[in-house]
Amino acid sequence: MYLEEGTLSVVTLGRGYAWLDTGTMESLHEAAEFVRAVEHSQDLPVSVPEEIAWENGWITTAGLEEAAEAYGKSVYGRHLKKVAAGEIVNSPREY
Repeated sequence: MYLEEGTLSVVTLGRGYAWLDTGTMESLHEAAEFVRAVEHSQDLPVSVPEEIAWENGWITTAGLEEAAEAYGKSVYGRHLKKVAAGEIVNSPREY
């Protein structure tokens, strides 16, 4: 359908992105293992919606700090606090 209409849009993912096909139970488990391995090796959580919102200006630093407080002393909450304090900066790396 998309090809016939000429409306297919393809975006290539750059370095640091992964497409995780979770269409089957087996591929869902494989994706979970991949995420777990990346989080463990990088010591950073994968896909933090509050961090993404803050980086895009959709929430303020105060909003990010409020979210961090809501998560308390969990790993996730500590991560948000570090981001809000400027201890973790996600900037594109040049290779």
